[in-house]
Amino acid sequence: MGEIQVRATVHSLDGGGAFFSLLASPCNFRSGSNSAFSAMLVRAPSVRFEPLARGGPDISHFSSPLAGRRVARMNGAGNKILVLDLRGAGVAPTPEEVRAIDRAPGLDFDQLMVLCDPRDGRSEAFVRILNHDGSEAEACGNGARCVADRLMRASGAKTTTIETAAGFIACKRLGPWTYRVDMGRPRFAWSEIPLAKPVADVDAVDLSLPGVEDYGPASVVNMGNPHAIFWAADVAAVPLERVGPRFERHPLFPEKTNVSFAQVLASDAIRLRVWERGVGVTLACGSAACATLVAAARSGRTGREARVALPGGELTIAWRAGDDHVLMTGPVEFEREIALTESVFAAQGAA
Repeated sequence: MGEIQVRATVHSLDGGGAFFSLLASPCNFRSGSNSAFSAMLVRAPSVRFEPLARGGPDISHFSSPLAGRRVARMNGAGNKILVLDLRGAGVAPTPEEVRAIDRAPGLDFDQLMVLCDPRDGRSEAFVRILNHDGSEAEACGNGARCVADRLMRASGAKTTTIETAAGFIACKRLGPWTYRVDMGRPRFAWSEIPLAKPVADVDAVDLSLPGVEDYGPASVVNMGNPHAIFWAADVAAVPLERVGPRFERHPLFPEKTNVSFAQVLASDAIRLRVWERGVGVTLACGSAACATLVAAARSGRTGREARVALPGGELTIAWRAGDDHVLMTGPVEFEREIALTESVFAAQGAA
């Protein structure tokens, strides 16, 4: 059981009463649970509040426990990543704080990788993956490489293991800024992707929507999180900003989905553009690259290893035959370390 951060806010009521809202936000919890954040109200009708005199003390803002902490700004093949180490802190970002960080100058990100205390001895950290809209993802391959870089540079080790909501990820340093991560096995059962109902063939699913151009059947797969992959002759011609959000919210996906358009260039080369769930158009998405290679190999479009070119860079994806694990190899870049000042949260109404 991880530490629990509880915040209390006092709200005045008409007639002089009040209630306290308590927000509990555990750092170590498994994504997908509806109890990620729980709130409860305790009514206190006997408490009365007098209005503050003009010029009196301002108690409208509360200090964020994240203020003063530092984040590493990084990218993995262009995927914008922040790494925040909260091991031993006993605090966790709220969705409001996540959105405030993303809106602050110089802190915009695709994923915020939050390092929490490990749940057991098999990993160095349990990592929560937060999108910039405050939602939570189960997997992020580019972010996993960035976390691995921070952990290995601190320890001097060449390997490490982290845990996310999708499971354990073994990481290995192959060069000064190159890492390989084991993203585990893909899942194809309709209930594991998950889909709202069974489909005849997960390699050819009709996702047509009214008012959206027909891109043909999509392949669907879970690579730690749900993915839908369309096959295109020219991915540059796809109006991803317009069609991406429509497919992300397709009724077949109860947890929404990542949306990729893939152009097969050769049996070992794919060009890819991704609309990332909870993020939007992104320069790179590691789990989408893995899902696309798996779907391409299953449908005979490629072999089990390919270079996947994304707008932000290139990843090498291999679907290992021996155990069906998907291995991702790619670069990371450390940009700078940034302090989270109180103004980051106060200015956005999150403090």
